[in-house]
Amino acid sequence: MNFLKFLITAGCISLLSPMTFAMDDYNGPSMDMAMHSSHSADDKKAMMSAMSAAPMNVSAEATIVAMDANGKMRVLRKGQNNFTCMPDNPASPGPDPMCMDPAALAWAEAWIGHKKPVEGKIGFMYMLMGGTDASNVDPYATKPTANNHWLQTGPHVMIVGASQSFYDMYPKSAQPDTTVPYIMWSGTPYQHLMIPVK
Repeated sequence: MNFLKFLITAGCISLLSPMTFAMDDYNGPSMDMAMHSSHSADDKKAMMSAMSAAPMNVSAEATIVAMDANGKMRVLRKGQNNFTCMPDNPASPGPDPMCMDPAALAWAEAWIGHKKPVEGKIGFMYMLMGGTDASNVDPYATKPTANNHWLQTGPHVMIVGASQSFYDMYPKSAQPDTTVPYIMWSGTPYQHLMIPVK
């Protein structure tokens, strides 16, 4: 399945390219939540980064995935809840680890694949370390330009996949106040609610 190139920020994400992610890796018995000695130092660092994206009572039992040297996603730890967490992407500006529920993962896959997400399949994402450094109007922009309203948002959570009427309740300015909830990528199939938490 084509999935993320690490969800590099944008409300919770931003410049991506396809990456392979095997959902079959989730099947089978759950691993012990401890960081086993069999994990490399890099894996342990990635796991700590990924877990920083959400409250500990969420991330401690989440599945943790990271990109390997071949650009494929691999499971570092199988989880016991419905969240999947990813560590910071060092190629993107600022810290951007994130944790997502299954609906948010499906939404992200649709976005990356340039497909329309299922409206009404509401997903939730945590990005408590911040990390949004992206265009507020172009879901696929990779750098600031004079017209793409590049934003920076600190720690936040996101609601994706909601109906148009839900998003109509929030500000949709191209250059919003990022200290209050606002809509990112308004008018596109990938609009979502950004909710700052600090």
